Amino acid sequence: MRILVVEDQPKIAEFVRSGLKENGFLVDLYETGEEGYEQALNESYDAMVLDIMLPGRDGLSVLKSLREKGITMPIIILTARSELNERVLGLELGADDYLTKPFFTEELVARLKAQIRRTSGVHLNILKVGDLTMNLVSREVRRGDADLELTTREFALLEYFMRSPGRVYTRSQISAHVWNMHFDPGTNMVDVTVGRLRKKVDGKEEKKLIETVRGVGYRIREKAL
Repeated sequence: MRILVVEDQPKIAEFVRSGLKENGFLVDLYETGEEGYEQALNESYDAMVLDIMLPGRDGLSVLKSLREKGITMPIIILTARSELNERVLGLELGADDYLTKPFFTEELVARLKAQIRRTSGVHLNILKVGDLTMNLVSREVRRGDADLELTTREFALLEYFMRSPGRVYTRSQISAHVWNMHFDPGTNMVDVTVGRLRKKVDGKEEKKLIETVRGVGYRIREKAL
């Protein structure tokens, strides 16, 4: 899952980023409201963690504009203040939840998972496509009765595919979500990783799940062929 974090205080920003990454999230971190707003408009994220007190454009302004633009991803606001009016205003503007600083990473992770689960309409811990299952807690992957041993990157890539069966992902999208970096057309790391994953998922199976869409990218089929 890819999370957009907008927080200008370096210690808190690193605390949030480290905690989320330790729990398996991919994190993009920005310091200003304007940067966070542009990223939320132009990139795809599973959720956003948004500080209210930001230099320049404040978090409530960003929140209001994103909702007016039709951005529906879950947004959790962070505030150093505990005044009721600020929390109420954030919720009225479209925030899904809030945390008052200081807070525990475990609580932020739990709230993010709850919001993503609510908006996605699927069980967060188990992904299933055909006879392929993935347990996000135990990190076990099975195809039928066979256990699959995946590397960290292969697991992240397969999770990305399985969250949206049938959707075609470009190499740039895969690079951003799995490696958290911009795609370099001079490297074949995406193709190599997809190839290794395909051998493990489909290699011994008569029905194939992972598909190359020529000229576009890759996807996992909703139904094996």
